[in-house]
Amino acid sequence: MVETRINISELKSEGSDLIKELAGFLKEKTKAEVETTTDIITVKGEETNISKKYLRVLLRRFLHKNELKDYFRVIGKEENTLMIKEKKTAEEE
Repeated sequence: MVETRINISELKSEGSDLIKELAGFLKEKTKAEVETTTDIITVKGEETNISKKYLRVLLRRFLHKNELKDYFRVIGKEENTLMIKEKKTAEEE
């Protein structure tokens, strides 16, 4: 069984409803077991191997669909770990 973790600690500021929606979106698209903890969503693929690249594409689609692509980005961390990180914005003075 392949297990991929998604760190959502910075996305939590947008609300818990968004996290539930993201978990549902991933479950629907991957047809895998999705578990949510406080800072991490774990996607467990039993029969099919869900690639990290495919999960990254799904996360980007979700951010775009919810109009958050301008504020967050998806980066790779260690092996089998992705992170949704807040983009740094240029401060206007």
